Amino acid sequence: MSLFYPIYFIPQYQYRIWGGDNLKIKLNREHSVDSCGESWEISTIEGFESHVLNGSFAGDTLNSLIDSHPKEILGSNVLNKFGSTFPLLIKFLDTKKPLSVQVHPDDLLAKKRHNSFGKNEMWYIMDAKNDSELIVGFDKEIDENDFKKLNSSGKLEDVLHKEKISSDDVVYIPAGTIHGIGANILLAEIQQASNITYRVFDYDRVDSITGLKRDLHTDLAVDVLDFKPRKNIKTSYSKKLNEVNSIIQTPFFSTNYISLDDSLKRSYDTLESFKVLMCVKGNLKIYFENKEYNFPFGQTVYIPAAISVIEIKGTGSFLEVYI
Repeated sequence: MSLFYPIYFIPQYQYRIWGGDNLKIKLNREHSVDSCGESWEISTIEGFESHVLNGSFAGDTLNSLIDSHPKEILGSNVLNKFGSTFPLLIKFLDTKKPLSVQVHPDDLLAKKRHNSFGKNEMWYIMDAKNDSELIVGFDKEIDENDFKKLNSSGKLEDVLHKEKISSDDVVYIPAGTIHGIGANILLAEIQQASNITYRVFDYDRVDSITGLKRDLHTDLAVDVLDFKPRKNIKTSYSKKLNEVNSIIQTPFFSTNYISLDDSLKRSYDTLESFKVLMCVKGNLKIYFENKEYNFPFGQTVYIPAAISVIEIKGTGSFLEVYI
């Protein structure tokens, strides 16, 4: 019997000025955080390290597991690229109100300024109202001077590219892309392990807890921004039933979409990476070494690199993330 098994981590719930109740209502999460905007599912960010919920590793942090069993937990492919560091931050987000308009630095600048990874990220829309929209990029060509003038005059929104979105939509946000998430959206976010955000516009709102407007980081953002216009922000992908459908492959992470109405055996013999599974529809179960692991809507499961084969059964859909 293997020392390793599918791992559940204890979610970490985060107050956000724009947060709501859907992590509790739609994902059936029990927490006491008002205006809960984020559930950090898997994290090694300092101060927010994930702790194991189940099995023989219960109570251990992901960091401590990596220290003890780096190859088995992360995989040799991850170790070769990133060293003994979990390179991702996995979240669910609930936006009752719009997020700020913001941008993230790339690896080079984030390392120089913050000794951190940059942030390239992906959104999978789990639920959205008919009028929900995303901001991704600019709607027309501008330059640094245009940006500064528009931002100081309160007219930045006039040049932002907005698109309506719905369930199953996927959007990839490269570092340097100005972006924002609109109101009434529940989504899964896969991103690099970074907590660096440059906020450039925040709808002039006041935080109910601090009684203050949130800081803006316009000066830091200027030399990060990609000013090229963006169109057709959604990533197209196949949704063939009971098959592995690739959504995106990047140097930072790869993501598949798998939709089932029966069962699927997944073999990871050649992958040499951990896998993060996020159930985004329905109700599934994972089977490993004759044990059953619940995998319902809104559940995240970490599959250590040492595990080469699992079986998933049920009716539903999930994201499969790896390096």
